Parts: sequence; structure tokens; C-alpha cells
Amino acid sequence: MTLSPQDFRAAIALCLYLLATHALADESSQDAEGFLNGATLGVLSRNFYLNSDYRSPSSTGKSYKAEWAQGFISTFESGFTPGAVGFGLDAHAFLGLKLDGGKGHSGTGLLPVGSDGRSESDYSSGGGAIKLKASKTTLAYGEMEVETPVFDTADKRLQPEYATGFLLDSREIDGMNLQAGHFTAFKNQDSASGKGNFFGYGANTEAGGISFVGADLFTQSPVGGALYASELTDTWHQYYGNLHFKQSDVFLDANLYHTRDTGQALAGAIDNTAYSLSGRYTIGAHGLTVAYQKIDGDTPFDFVGGDSIYLANSIKYADFNGAHERSWQARYDLDLAAYGIPGLKFMTRYVTGDQIDGTHAPQGGAYNPFDAASGTFVPQQGDGGKHWERDIDLHYVVQAGAAKGLSLQLSHVSHRANKAQAGDDIDRIYVVIQYPLVF
Repeated sequence: MTLSPQDFRAAIALCLYLLATHALADESSQDAEGFLNGATLGVLSRNFYLNSDYRSPSSTGKSYKAEWAQGFISTFESGFTPGAVGFGLDAHAFLGLKLDGGKGHSGTGLLPVGSDGRSESDYSSGGGAIKLKASKTTLAYGEMEVETPVFDTADKRLQPEYATGFLLDSREIDGMNLQAGHFTAFKNQDSASGKGNFFGYGANTEAGGISFVGADLFTQSPVGGALYASELTDTWHQYYGNLHFKQSDVFLDANLYHTRDTGQALAGAIDNTAYSLSGRYTIGAHGLTVAYQKIDGDTPFDFVGGDSIYLANSIKYADFNGAHERSWQARYDLDLAAYGIPGLKFMTRYVTGDQIDGTHAPQGGAYNPFDAASGTFVPQQGDGGKHWERDIDLHYVVQAGAAKGLSLQLSHVSHRANKAQAGDDIDRIYVVIQYPLVF
């Protein structure tokens, strides 16, 4: 069944109404913890070094990019005032400081880049959201982080991404978490402004925004799942399903997306199905994971918001989401607590993808645009594309003492691709030191 834009918005409105009325009908269970008594205040110190060494010419012509920056992320979350409908407030503020990074190697995503090509010496931002709570349902409006399979802001650099709009979260039904939202303004990871946009591989939020509705199901059961749907203004309808099983040392996970263009089809014609299957087995301190992922469609699996892809092979650098792409993953995890070093974990994985063919993407669309200089259509990816990525990660968290909670993450990423895949040959190093303060 294909929903029209009007039907989609009506479905979201109906969901909001039903959840709100359900919540208000159960006034007696309202938690009167208090605005300040239930409040938390925290500051996260994040020191981030990122070095990208390009082994093939990059689109910017730079052979490498490297920046070092210090960030401070403060968050305040209030409780709720007593009564049938409680009132609350969430707020956040950010300060980023450049420690190193010149014009010749700016653009890592840690810092804004000025018109002269140099990274800014500092930047700051702030925002917040008001929230109302009735029973086990919360409605928030303002700037916030969002986490759903069809729209998920990322936290991968110095500053998290944020979105501005409405978010409804309801847990009225045991074992089910219902969510609905509508967002129209966005703050990117290296921006001080909340009036920007999120950009995918061809789609973006410039035309309006994104709306979604969905549910996480059987949240207290070994067998769980999720169903979500979203609408990107005049671009697509996207549907998501998940089924997973977790018990003892076994975890099995299946994810499915289906995307169809809608309205003015601003990114062009889209008819794309993407899915992944993964399994993890833990033996004492060791974890073994294998995964398979497939994209069925003439266009890539696209998304807006840095983490809005829950496919198994979307990893540190590449998403393995090219048109018709097939990919495999092998991963190994080791918890060194079993060897007398509590808090230290090691991970390595390898993903390889092939069968990419972007030459059949609809001409004139975002994935096969017309190039006036050459007078031809130029698809994002060619025929016969393939690539691989290898990640190595070491993560340590101090377990006790004055530095408890201090974490150090050291990561190395290698990515290699042929010309048809159109990705970078790159070696990347991440060093991230974080220390949380909770008041």
C-alpha cells in the first residue's frame, strides 16, 4: 500500500491524538517528582583528534586532513511539575575550541570552515526543548537529539547533531514504545546554527523537513521488533521493519527498509529495498559476528541525519549502500576484563561490498544528474563498483577512583575502492578522550 502525502500526515496526526488522549485518561499515575527534584545536569569534556590520509586524490584536492579540537557539551534535563499534565525543560549548550588545524588540512567535520578555507578557532551553540508529560507519554517541542530507525541525529564528531520540531514518546502499553515526530530545522555537527539542513547522498531536508511515526515492539521480550514509517517532504516515503532475537550468548538481527518517491520527487524516481541479516555469538570474553547486506534498486539506499541507517554493514566510514550492492561483514570483539584489565575492549571488523551498478539511476535525478560541461548524465557510481573497509578499535573506560568514567578511544579505519564505486582510498585515525561530569 502506498500512502499519499495527505494520508501520511493524517496518520501521524491521528497517532498524536490517540496517544495524547490515552495519556490524559490516566491522570492518576502521573509522576510528581518535581521540576528540580528530578533534574540532572551534566558536562561532557570531549577531546577529539581526527586525521584522514587520502591514498588517492580527494574531491578537494587535499592529500590529507587533520584537526585537533576540544569540546564541552553541557546538558540539563528537568523533572516534571506535579499535576495531571507535568511541565519540564531540557537544554543543551556547546563550546568547541580549535587546538590544531591549518588551512591546508581543514574540513574533517570537527570545526566549521570559513570562506577563506580555514577552520574556525572556536564556535558555540545552544538550544533546548519544552516538554509536557501525562501518564507515560511525553510531548517535546524544540531542539533535541532524535533516535529512530528512519530519522536519527548523529554524535560522531565534536558536537552532536540536533533537530528542531515535535517529538512524541509514549510507553502507555507495556512492552511497546510509540514515537511520532515532525522536524523542520537542523544543526549539523560542525555548525553553530540550527537553521541548516541535513544532506544525504542525493536527498536533503531543504524542501521542508521530515515526519515519522513508529513503534518498538516487545521491548521486554527475547524476541523483539520495530515498525516505522517516514516522509521526507516531496522526496520519499520510507518504511522500516526489524525483527531480532536475544538470549544468553546469541543475538540475531534482521532489518528491512523500503523507499518510494513521493510528491514532487525532488531526488528523482526512487524504488529501493534494502535489508541486512546479522548474527553474533559470544563465548566468554570473545564475540563473533557475521552479517550480510543487500540493496535492491537502481539508486543508493539514502537517508538524512547522520545515523538514520540501521543496516548491519553501515560502519565507521562506509555504509555499503550503493545501488544493487551486496556486502559481507566479519567482526571480532574481545573484552579484556577477563584477562585482568576491566574497562578495556578491542574490536576489529572487515566488510567487503561488490555488484554496485549506479548507471541505471533515473536520468536527471539526484543520483544521475545532467552535467552541462560534458553534455551528458553522470551517475554517482558506475558499473562493477566494489570496495572494502577494515576497522580496528581500542576503547578503555576507567572503572574507579577520581578519574572514574574517563574514556579513551583509539580507532584506525582503512577504506579502498575502485573507480566505479567512487569512494575515497583513505586511512583514518581517531583519538577521542571523554570525561563526563554529572551534578
